[in-house]
Amino acid sequence: MYDQPRPNRATPAMTFDQMLERVRYEGAYPTREHAEEAVRTVLAALGRQLTGNERVDLAQCLPAEAALTLTAQIPDTQHLTGWGFVKDLAARTGATPATARWDTGAVLAVAGRLTGPNLLARILRQLPDGYALLFGQAELRRPEPAAA
Repeated sequence: MYDQPRPNRATPAMTFDQMLERVRYEGAYPTREHAEEAVRTVLAALGRQLTGNERVDLAQCLPAEAALTLTAQIPDTQHLTGWGFVKDLAARTGATPATARWDTGAVLAVAGRLTGPNLLARILRQLPDGYALLFGQAELRRPEPAAA
């Protein structure tokens, strides 16, 4: 089956500089550079977890610099839970899990607002449990499969 062509989307809702300022505010970071480091590390980590149309659609919602960081990553074959995502990010950056969780929340809250509710719901359906909280959303239980 072939992918359906997508109409060209409008330019992202904010520039990369605006995104960095929003993340700086959300994360209460002292400098723009700290916010930029958080954006780049968190979006790179998300790029290793997200695949398919959701990855492409998210990239289209982000400023070009952020989209390149997301899409430059080769998706991992092992999908991490939300907590696993935070622990992996902490290990890769040398940060504490608390700092990695803080950075993740600041970046993904902004990214989630850029996507809109429909795309965010699709992204959360694709990812394992635990990501909704990272995006600043309520974590709803997924229905258990019916027993045969």
